[in-house]
Amino acid sequence: MLVRVEPGACGAVHSQKGGNPRKKLSTSKQLAERYADLAASHSEALRQREEREWHNARLRQENARLRLENRRLRRENRCLFRQALLGPCPDKPPADPGEEAEALRAQLGRLQEKHRRALRHLRRCRAASGPEASGAENEELDELLLDEDEQPLDKKSLVPAV
Repeated sequence: MLVRVEPGACGAVHSQKGGNPRKKLSTSKQLAERYADLAASHSEALRQREEREWHNARLRQENARLRLENRRLRRENRCLFRQALLGPCPDKPPADPGEEAEALRAQLGRLQEKHRRALRHLRRCRAASGPEASGAENEELDELLLDEDEQPLDKKSLVPAV
């Protein structure tokens, strides 16, 4: 019994009695080549699948690491925000009182300098608007400006005396 593959039969195999032995050899060679192609395609598909699985596993690990880092950064961010509003974070030990006092002095100095600059700016704005500006707000401004002028540079305060 001879096996013959007909073109367009999509792999259909027909039996045929007799036939050309040369065709038989050609047909078996074609089948062997086709089988080799299918085996190679299958091997390539398996390799690509393994590669995808490995890549996905690596991405899952990276994702888990990034989630942990995100949690840590969120905690740190909340802590810094709380610290800016309320003071030191509960999970950190309180700073040395001497260091804290020095930091507060430095912050007070910066705030006093900002206050002085703001008052100078108000003076310039007031001078530019002329003498026609008046009212309760201007009286307060006059008082602040006088206090600023009368106090020595290192004794000036942000809060006017009551």
